[in-house]
Amino acid sequence: MTPELTRLAAELTAVIDDVAAAFGAAADPTVSGELDCDPIRPGHLLCWQYGVRVEHPASPEAGLASYVPVLHRAGWQSHDRSTPAEHITRFTRDGADFTVHIAGSVTIIGSTRPVPA
Repeated sequence: MTPELTRLAAELTAVIDDVAAAFGAAADPTVSGELDCDPIRPGHLLCWQYGVRVEHPASPEAGLASYVPVLHRAGWQSHDRSTPAEHITRFTRDGADFTVHIAGSVTIIGSTRPVPA
């Protein structure tokens, strides 16, 4: 793994784990690892993928809302992409991003960001 990808992996893993903790339940990792994401030139663009699944309490939006100011202070911008059926918020900072997807009794938090290999 490149030094940039190592740094990115540590950063995104930590922020996603912190967001998951705001829901007050244990998070189950769903994906964690390097991905070759350049279909035209394999091996030239890598991504770090990390995601967790959280079974949350009755009002998950409140858990997320309590943590959004922390993310904003850390420089993350939020973009609401919710629909009437599900809550979706995308956070971006310096080219990295992650999404919080709340649907029913489950929350999925995941990220990916490409870096040159």
